[in-house]
Amino acid sequence: MQRILAISWLTWKAALRFKLFLVIAVLLILAVVGLPLVIKDDGTAQGFTQIILTYTLSAITALLGLSTLWLSCGTLARDIEECQIQVVATKPIARWQIWIGKWIGIVSLNAVLLAISGACVYGLLQYRATKLPEAEQKILREQVLVARGSAKEPSNPAEIEADTEQVLQERLKSSPIEKVDLPEVRQQIREQVKAELQLVPPSYERVWKIDLGFAKNYLQGKPLQLRVKFNAAQKSESGTYVALWQVGVPQKTKFWQSEPMSLAPDTFHEFEIPPDLFDENGLLTITFANPNQTALLFPLEDGMEVLYPEGGFGLNFARGLGIIFCWMALLSALGLMAASFLSFPVATFFSLAMLVVVLSSGTLAESVSSGSVAAGNEETGQVGHSVADVVLIPAFKGVLAVISLVKNYSPIEALSSGRSITWGELGLAFAQIVLLVGGIFAVAGIIFFNRRELATAQGTQ
Repeated sequence: MQRILAISWLTWKAALRFKLFLVIAVLLILAVVGLPLVIKDDGTAQGFTQIILTYTLSAITALLGLSTLWLSCGTLARDIEECQIQVVATKPIARWQIWIGKWIGIVSLNAVLLAISGACVYGLLQYRATKLPEAEQKILREQVLVARGSAKEPSNPAEIEADTEQVLQERLKSSPIEKVDLPEVRQQIREQVKAELQLVPPSYERVWKIDLGFAKNYLQGKPLQLRVKFNAAQKSESGTYVALWQVGVPQKTKFWQSEPMSLAPDTFHEFEIPPDLFDENGLLTITFANPNQTALLFPLEDGMEVLYPEGGFGLNFARGLGIIFCWMALLSALGLMAASFLSFPVATFFSLAMLVVVLSSGTLAESVSSGSVAAGNEETGQVGHSVADVVLIPAFKGVLAVISLVKNYSPIEALSSGRSITWGELGLAFAQIVLLVGGIFAVAGIIFFNRRELATAQGTQ
């Protein structure tokens, strides 16, 4: 361990010698302080948190991510190219200890920078919160500067797939379908099946039964929030739709009925409901009545959600920074892995290309969903097909499976909406991002570094 820590200290000295630590620290502080001054919020709690949390944490993540890739690629590749690594490698220290030592040095550097910038964000957030109107401060304390857990109605994808397959088989009996068009037809039927579960026709009701689970034991006397979103089949003259809500079961639990609400479609709405409306088993019954002249559709994924207080903001904010730290640890491993067998410019290009692939995961997902990488016919709506689909589609599925291990964790979005980031989520993020994906990069990097011929690597001829 002493040898590994010695390499880590050398990495720190290099970052300090080239003023990298000071430059990044100054840029991070300027981003934290400067963005709220340049971009003015609208005076609401939501606008305030969007500026302070969303923009500043996004800027911190981007700056730290780019500097991490640059440093991790440079600290190993430049040492090899300039023959400095040969001085270290001749000492009684294994190459895997050099690699791990550099990774620990970069990760600890990121930890300090992230702690400094995170403290600035937290302090600025608390200071600027006092400048909001009293009503907005109340919303901020109850809906944003908290850690709220969430509960949804359990989804049943197996039932949806079974209904989809049944409708598909009936259609195949009446009208044969070309084999190449089968995935597209199945997807259309699946969406129709889901629409039937989501649609609330005029003068009809939709009931959600949401189990609060263990949270029911500490929610007595505490108000909850409903977070709803819907789409409309037809536009209304006013642009809004009337919503009638009932929560609870008459003569069985406490019962609450709302006044008519005027809500806009295609956006999230949050409103508070009284406490203790769930039954002794923690089951909360929510009923929506549609008095409009058009059907409304509540998406299965995010149409209805119950939010409840779970903890304080400070510890939740620290856990969010912990997930960002996991991302930085992964980028450190990626950069060092690339530098283990590539020159500094090529390693940097390779690492950035990997980031582009991650950011393009939406395009990959569309190709996998359609079953082809070829462009479709916009006029007929038919999906194109290519001989490359046999190889690329399975490859895209594998890439998306790895990307999902990292991208499924979004602390910035959770913090800006007052969502709880649990210790379990942080632990799972560490296991998947750092230990699993980062571990794969680390093993590959150490293998490449061990097999690299250092004596032939010359920076100049």
